[in-house]
Amino acid sequence: MSRIGYKTIELPKGVEVKADGNTVTVKGAKGSLTREISSQIKMTIKGNEVNFEPIGDYNDKVRALHGTTRANVSNMVDGVTNGFKKTLKLVGVGYRAQLKGKNLTLNVGYSNPVEMTVPENLTVEVPDNTTIHISGISKQAVGDFAASVRSVRSPEPYKGKGIRYENEHIIRKEGKTGK
Repeated sequence: MSRIGYKTIELPKGVEVKADGNTVTVKGAKGSLTREISSQIKMTIKGNEVNFEPIGDYNDKVRALHGTTRANVSNMVDGVTNGFKKTLKLVGVGYRAQLKGKNLTLNVGYSNPVEMTVPENLTVEVPDNTTIHISGISKQAVGDFAASVRSVRSPEPYKGKGIRYENEHIIRKEGKTGK
């Protein structure tokens, strides 16, 4: 039985959830998000509470969809009320980031700078040369873009150089020992 799937979602003030068939739309102070949910999951909205129930046979796939659907809609509600934010740090000599309009330029040890276009639904801030703040209302979009920025130069285990999340701990390896 899915423990997460049966939890109710309490809607804060100012948040409106609508279901049109398998399409769920959540509107709040920061914006609006839309997502398709599985036809094997029934969503009921009563007042300021949203509940999810499986339809038909409760096998492993439906159990997984049940908890995932509830978590996705809960993230949508959190996104339109508070938003999501990820912070990346650039660690390395000469590593720096710049924001020019909607382009993020990364100098991370390659011969040429790496240019990335910021998606429309996200906000990117570069308060100093080695810090990048990515924020938006969609948890998936924020995480995807943060992961793509990190993949430009993932942290390496010997010196710890690279692009890492703010609170990420890199397990360091011992280098060669000279004899």
